[in-house]
Amino acid sequence: MKTIGLIGGMSYESTIPYYKIINDEVNKALGGLHSAKVVLYSVDFDEIESRQRSNDWDECGQILKNAAISLEKAGADIILICTNTMHKVFQDVQAGVKVPVLHIAKATASKLIESNVKKVALLGTIYTMTQDFYKSVLIESGLEVVIPDDIQMQEINRIIFEELCKGKIVESSREYFLKVIDSLKAKGAQAVILGCTEIGLLVTDDKSALKVFDTTVIHAKAAVEAALKD
Repeated sequence: MKTIGLIGGMSYESTIPYYKIINDEVNKALGGLHSAKVVLYSVDFDEIESRQRSNDWDECGQILKNAAISLEKAGADIILICTNTMHKVFQDVQAGVKVPVLHIAKATASKLIESNVKKVALLGTIYTMTQDFYKSVLIESGLEVVIPDDIQMQEINRIIFEELCKGKIVESSREYFLKVIDSLKAKGAQAVILGCTEIGLLVTDDKSALKVFDTTVIHAKAAVEAALKD
């Protein structure tokens, strides 16, 4: 079994399910008392988020690259950036280490294609929904991507940073997300990507008008698949 390295803390609320899913999947595959070999580098999210707002992505990239280097030194054979937004600096992180960094959007695109989805809605932070670093991976995989309108995106972003990243589950916010999903279904979306690792804390398949692709679950399972390969 390979050792999985996690760059977490962005936010820690979504790093917790990463750890649980990875261990559950390893135990499911191997049985007995088996659990995953995991090393975790958890950053101070305030240092990251403040640089996001000031558009200092180079410094964000340096922080996460240093985290990846530490994980590699600690024995990680595979590394995950446990957040969608910070895949904006994916190339910086991968350039800092020799071991593979598993891209969350590539793993998600593969699952969408397996499910014969052609047109998908994308929810996430304002950076993920509006910038090309994430959507381009989906588009290059052959998917058509639809996003909420400007007002909806602003409210989604607020809910993520002011509520979900702090562990606050607010029923009115859940209802808001579900209404946004309804509007994106009306635009022809066949499924919805929960393109922020915290959104899965709020939105589930049983409530959504569209099939949900939770990037936290997909990314964590892809890590286990890679760790158990060969």
